[in-house]
Formats: sequence, structure tokens, C-alpha cells
Amino acid sequence: MFINLNYTLQNNIFLALFVGQSLVKLHEVDSTNDYLKNLLSNSKPLIEGTVIMAEYQTAGRGQKGNVWKSEKGANLTFSILLRPSFLNVNQQFQLNKAVSLGISDVLIEILGKEAKIKWPNDVYFNNQKLGGILIENTIKGNFLKESIVGIGLNVNQKEFDVNDDRATSLSKILHQDYDLDKLLSQICGAIESRYLQLKANKNQLLDKDYLRRLFRLDESHQFEIAHQNFEGVIKGVTPSGRLSMQLSNGEQMDLDLKEVKFIFD
Repeated sequence: MFINLNYTLQNNIFLALFVGQSLVKLHEVDSTNDYLKNLLSNSKPLIEGTVIMAEYQTAGRGQKGNVWKSEKGANLTFSILLRPSFLNVNQQFQLNKAVSLGISDVLIEILGKEAKIKWPNDVYFNNQKLGGILIENTIKGNFLKESIVGIGLNVNQKEFDVNDDRATSLSKILHQDYDLDKLLSQICGAIESRYLQLKANKNQLLDKDYLRRLFRLDESHQFEIAHQNFEGVIKGVTPSGRLSMQLSNGEQMDLDLKEVKFIFD
């Protein structure tokens, strides 16, 4: 694992109770998720809420093995250690909801209601991608033991790969740069608040807020299902995290990540 100079920031820049109170900032690393997993595998004593932030990831990862590309020093790429041992394995998508909502809380405050959660783990502004989430869980018995929450958010990057025409950033939307440390503090505080709601079993509140912010909810769009294009309407998300959709022919389907693809005009 390649690491280039790391240092710990002062704890008092964060208003959160525990998320981000232990913060390691790296100049360069392959993946903050992998770095955190490596620390855990070496039996390092890490407190819940530990955050690993990198100015640049050489091998950042997204869902389905996708590569997360990010300009050096321009964006937020970080991982949070959580220990949601109160969550049954069957409830693990609730953690995804809590994290997505925490990020969404901050983005809505900055950008307005056009900031949405795109199922299952992206954040969007209108039809463009602002960032993504990769949660990797370890399980003990029927419950979660540890969760490494990887987050990538485009902040001050102005130019993107020509093949990545769906990407945008806060800077491109606001036409000004945004302070990365301030944004990290805001997001960590908001994720902590939503995580504590989850821990307090406020699932109805999380479900309601998640549904209200779901990208393309109750809108008719084209989707690719089983290599064919269908017109459908997103109606919600099942407790296990599958996308509930009603096709134009009236058929109801619950789909996982490998079964459906969003189509953009």
C-alpha cells in the first residue's frame, strides 16, 4: 500500500461528538477504504468515528468495481469507521440510508432541493453526479460488526474526463471554490446525526426522508432491465435495498443493482 506523508489534524475543528474526532489526513494513498481496513487487520486500536481522508487516491473504488477518479487536492475522498452492532444483517441498507441522508442534508443546505440521492449510493444535482458512497461491512453472527464508509465528493474540480459527461462538482455549480475542511466537518456532523437516529431506531423518519429525496421518484423514465429498455416509474426502495419500480405495462418489479441501469437522455 502506497502512502505519502500522513498527519493528524486537530480534533477540535469538528463539532460532531465522535465522527471525525480522530482524523488522519493523507497526501496520497491507493484507497482510504483499503487503508482503514489495513489498520483494522493489524489490530490497531481505532475508535468509532475515525476518519481517513486523502488529498489523492490512486485507486479509489466505486460500486461494481468501478474506479473513482478524482483530481489531486480538489475533492473530498475519505472513509469513516462505524460499528453499527445494533443492526441486523437484514437491516444493513438502513446504514446506507443514514449515510446518504447525512450527505444530502449538507448538499441541500448548500445547493437546494435539486440535490438528490440516486439509488443505491450516489448523490446527484439535477441529472449530474456529485459523488458516491461505498460501504463495506464485516459481520458477526446475524449482526454488523464494523462498517467502513467510503465517500467521494466532487468539490473544486473544474474539468472531468470526456467520457464522464455526467460528473459535476460544487465549484461548477456554485462558480466558486468551497473549503474542503469545512465541508468535511459539515458532512461528518450530519452523518453522525443521522447515524444516531438510526441507532435510536428512528427508521420511519429515515425512510420518509430518504424517499422524499430519492432521485426520479414517481417520474416516468427509461431504464435498462435485462438488456432491454423499459419505461418505468420508481416507487421506492424495499427494506433489503432493492429498487421498487412499476413498468408502463403495469408490472411491479423489485430490482437489485445488477438488474437495472438508469438511462439518461
